[in-house]
Amino acid sequence: MATVRLWTDAEVAADARVRAVFDDIRATRKSDFVNNFWRALANQPDVLERTWSNLKAVMFAPGALDPLTRELVYIAVSAVNACPYCVHSHTAAARAKGMTDAQHAEFLSVVAMAMQTNALATALQVPVDPEFQAG
Repeated sequence: MATVRLWTDAEVAADARVRAVFDDIRATRKSDFVNNFWRALANQPDVLERTWSNLKAVMFAPGALDPLTRELVYIAVSAVNACPYCVHSHTAAARAKGMTDAQHAEFLSVVAMAMQTNALATALQVPVDPEFQAG
């Protein structure tokens, strides 16, 4: 259960600042659906505007990474940070951007392997090889 009120579409329509962000979310995503994360942030319009602006710049602006790769990175970080909401949300977004079941399975294998070897390297305090140092 949420710790804050999730705004309804009627409440959003009554607040110009929140409505503007929700309208931009819908237009950017080309969908009428606005998920609960944004509905929770609507309680703090400054945070809502800032978070959407930052997310839009990172996830939707043209860049060197394709949209599916960005979603896969987001899922990996969300898994490491133990955020089920974000794992589910960005897995759905990755599927919408073309991720197949085979890609998802392979991706999860890579994430799991990285988590295992990260834990081992950390526990063993393995020194970083000089060849891996930048510069």
